[in-house]
Amino acid sequence: MFNLSNELKQLPDKPGVYLMHDSSDVIIYVGKAVSLKNRVRQYFQASRKVTPKIEKMISHIAWFEYIVTDSELEALVLENNLIKEHSPRYNTMLKDDKTYPYIKATLGEPFPRLLFSRQMKNDKSRYFGPFTSAAAVREVIELLNNMYHLRNCNRTIAVESSGKLSDSDGSSAKIPTDSKNRPCLYYQLKTCPAPCVGAIDRDAYRENFDKALRFLQGETSEVIQDLKHNMKQASDEMNFEEAAIYRDRIDVIKRITEKQKITSDENEDRDVLALARSGDEAVMQVFFIRNGKLLGREHFYLTGVEYEKDEDVISSFIKQMYSGTPYIPREIVTECEFSDAETILDWLSSKREHKVYAVVPSRGSKRRLLELAKKNAYMILIKDSEKLRDEKRKTEGAMDEIRTLLGLDNLSRVESYDISHINGFETVGSMVVFEDGKSKKNDYRKFRIRSVSGPDDYGSMDELLTRRFEHGLREGLSEGDSFSHLPDIIFMDGGKGQVNVCESVLEKLNLSIPVCGMVKDDHHRTRGLYFHNEEIPIDTHSEGFHLITRIQDETHRFAIEYHKQIRSKGQVHSILDDIPGIGPKRRLSLMRAYASIDDIANSTEDELASVEGMDRKSAKAVVEFFSHHEHYKPNQPDNQA
Repeated sequence: MFNLSNELKQLPDKPGVYLMHDSSDVIIYVGKAVSLKNRVRQYFQASRKVTPKIEKMISHIAWFEYIVTDSELEALVLENNLIKEHSPRYNTMLKDDKTYPYIKATLGEPFPRLLFSRQMKNDKSRYFGPFTSAAAVREVIELLNNMYHLRNCNRTIAVESSGKLSDSDGSSAKIPTDSKNRPCLYYQLKTCPAPCVGAIDRDAYRENFDKALRFLQGETSEVIQDLKHNMKQASDEMNFEEAAIYRDRIDVIKRITEKQKITSDENEDRDVLALARSGDEAVMQVFFIRNGKLLGREHFYLTGVEYEKDEDVISSFIKQMYSGTPYIPREIVTECEFSDAETILDWLSSKREHKVYAVVPSRGSKRRLLELAKKNAYMILIKDSEKLRDEKRKTEGAMDEIRTLLGLDNLSRVESYDISHINGFETVGSMVVFEDGKSKKNDYRKFRIRSVSGPDDYGSMDELLTRRFEHGLREGLSEGDSFSHLPDIIFMDGGKGQVNVCESVLEKLNLSIPVCGMVKDDHHRTRGLYFHNEEIPIDTHSEGFHLITRIQDETHRFAIEYHKQIRSKGQVHSILDDIPGIGPKRRLSLMRAYASIDDIANSTEDELASVEGMDRKSAKAVVEFFSHHEHYKPNQPDNQA
């Protein structure tokens, strides 16, 4: 039993992270503290002065736990990881979880390549970006590969210590004449110099690759000049198709470089962050500046900011934003100083392995850029505020309608179940989860019914629910297990019968969870809810009704989809799979060579061994299998493989 008074007395005067739980054991808030003793106690002091949001959060706290760390920096990292894992309701949350594309130059390879990447690893490669358009990144890579004849295959090219190209057996490589090691089609199309077969040496290849690197660093004038020269030469020779290719490449470069606006004479990497907010809605606009050029911009939606100070919102955003992106700029420009700046900058510096600075400009080019970003943020907020409100109305608003209709105090997590089978064959069940009106697909679960044979929906549902909630009550569950979170309400895809089955299981396990049936009419359309032994009508034009329909349709879809998977697996099984030594390839060879299982069973060992892919040993295994098979009778009709 959690004793608040005793737990507060035992709080250590050390840095760490604290987690607030509600009565359903759901984590509703995660915070960090330099001193857990001082910070956590503040929430429960009568004289506390907190925002209305935090006051509401405190009213839902049933118990708390904490994790002690060695430093405030460790607490910051742990806090951010826990927030991303649990998405607590009362934390300021970054709604977008985006990863940005980079161009990866694999400098650690003998013949390096340019690759598309969404991760920036600590390896021998060099990364350019981030870019906000994946299409633009692929376009640039294709352009440079074609222009400088760079390889784009995944083949590992070994090089001797002397620098010579070698095959996997260590012998020096020459351009082979056999079909097995012949250069690929890209070599024939003259888009790859075939370093894999020694058609180009490392120095010549690296010279071309270095030109591509200079292009990525912003030195495009040389490239455009070369292309114009080639275009004119092709045109003079009346080779207009080739000239058009050079013209198109010039256009691609111009489109790319037009997006890069010079922002300063300094070749710095910096991110400019500007916040726009209205009530509980906020947008953070980020400008990505690399080598003094604005390469792109992106905006992010934030929730839970209504009573938060700007410095706290910016602080939360920075922690969540840079924990998910591999590149950390040298400088972060913000409109005001943010909370925990010293600790956060230490953390970013350790990730970047170089010093990271925060700047709050009052004038000059950085201030003008910040004001531009802020204007963009407000434009996005105004433009999308209605869309955000509409989304909230369809999710959280719809859940609130259902909660009011059913007379419940709290409604966040909904679980819905359904059974699928064909005349009792391969019966399966589905568990679908919605939280705050949105599907939570990571918590979906599939069940293959074991104890029930034949078309028994009630018996199958009894097994499904018993397994689900016994799992949830079992000790030693990992925190990430979806079964460890009990629902606020259970929706059954059916009326009184299914509800009674569920309530019987809950009673058997001593669980008290409301159960509601989703009742359909004669046309298989939802018409109302069955709750507390009565059918409750619902406005078919309300958002609550639309949400119930989405939950019901999703539950049904998920169950049917799983049943189709099970059926398809069963249908591709063949008796040949049971023969030792006969794998998928040999089975396919036999099915191509023979019209039926009868023909295979009646074939001799010599005949089977002559089939492509078969050998004497596997042919003998087939003959022995059918000669000892008790239930198989040769020459039966319609016994197809």
